[in-house]
Amino acid sequence: MGWTELVKHLQEIETLDGVSATLGWDEQTYMPKKAAGLRGAQMALLAGLSHARRTDPRIGAWLETLDAADPVQRACARNLGRVYRREQRVPAALVDKLARARSEGFAAWIDAKSASDWGRFLPALRTITELTRERAHAIDPHRHPYEVLLEEFDPGTTVEGLRAMFARLRDGLVPLIEAVSSRDPLEAITDEVPLDAQWKLSSAVAAALGFDFDGGRLDRAEHPFSSAQGEGDVRITAHLKARDLLGGLGGTIHETGHALYEQGLPFALAGTTVREAASFGLHESQSRFWENFIGRSRPFAGFLARTAREVLGASCPASLADPERVFRAQNRVARSLIRTQADEVTYNLHIIVRFEIELALFEGALSLDDVPAAWNERYTKYLGVTPPDDARGCLQDVHWSGGAFGYFPSYTLGNLYAASLGRTLDATVPTLWADVDRGDFSAPLSWLREKIHRRGHIVEADEIVRDAVGDRDHVEDLLGYLWTRVGGLYGVTRPG
Repeated sequence: MGWTELVKHLQEIETLDGVSATLGWDEQTYMPKKAAGLRGAQMALLAGLSHARRTDPRIGAWLETLDAADPVQRACARNLGRVYRREQRVPAALVDKLARARSEGFAAWIDAKSASDWGRFLPALRTITELTRERAHAIDPHRHPYEVLLEEFDPGTTVEGLRAMFARLRDGLVPLIEAVSSRDPLEAITDEVPLDAQWKLSSAVAAALGFDFDGGRLDRAEHPFSSAQGEGDVRITAHLKARDLLGGLGGTIHETGHALYEQGLPFALAGTTVREAASFGLHESQSRFWENFIGRSRPFAGFLARTAREVLGASCPASLADPERVFRAQNRVARSLIRTQADEVTYNLHIIVRFEIELALFEGALSLDDVPAAWNERYTKYLGVTPPDDARGCLQDVHWSGGAFGYFPSYTLGNLYAASLGRTLDATVPTLWADVDRGDFSAPLSWLREKIHRRGHIVEADEIVRDAVGDRDHVEDLLGYLWTRVGGLYGVTRPG
């Protein structure tokens, strides 16, 4: 009886979360600017209702009745127990304040980014940061506040573990960056393509990869994102530019990877916590797998060139119709300012900058006023480029406007998982690249459905990955993959 009641209760929470997700999607796509205050009140009400249900004292009693011998109930006890303990410690008034601050923060970020003025964002961000710190303290006053925040995205991740991982990855990437920088650069594709034509191409590619448009949609947004409202409603957005078709398309493929994961989750297990993705890092691995491992491959370049000719017609420039030019452009390495436009080799350096700044903020070693200077200093040091303004520097990402501190490391975890998934799949499916070349992506999608998607959150993310790929060294897999593909294009080999 307790299990049935609990599942019904959790399904109500999922429904509330779906409504919140829909409002959040609307906020970043079609909502009028002047509606920010109204949307904040709406989100605050929903957050309060959801929080009340998540902290319902009956949950504690229901958790005690779960059958540890049943794998779904055992997983629910672990997943729900962790969330219940966290939410129970956060006062309802703080939940309300944070919801309002996040909604107002998004509007403030849009305004500040448009004006390229960190100062315009600072008051809203200061409120969000203080409330986020207060929330972390309420959850566990004895742990590192940043580690408390990390747990919300990737359970089991530690500050020290990230520090060590980032150091090893950084040390492995530097020789590759230096090696390719000494060679002639690969040519970018900057031909102007009408945006309407690009939208058609993005839709065609998303559909080819397996995105179900009967259960989702593609829309415009300032910052690309995916949004899962529930079964039958998974939405993606893109931000396209006239002279950067490959960059915009890469963002679409990235979000399609997220959406494919959401569309493949075990919806029959709604209300059990097992229907959910296992972690943000694992979620990111799905977007990275499609964007990078598949989307930057030479066979995919052949598929894309043919599809571009078919979809764009007369507006397709000769450069996009040439598979080899597409392949080289997709894998060019260039020190850049914008994370979402970064190549695979330099991308994780962008994450290291954000990780170090977030960590310094929550350790009290950096003030919000000094973030622009700290940001620019690290970009100069790590990437060899200095942001000319705040819009292309510390204001480029939406995450802080929603209080998503601790989210950025998930991107690197996703890159690491994706590298091991890709290398394992490559060795498992002999026809993989021939299939990709002719536009058949059913084999990799089916493999991911079986190994990752349908497992939901039955066990923790690291165990799901281990079951799929075995005991692999994820850092070595990523470095080896990058040296092979990118190094091969530039004619450089790995030292030692």
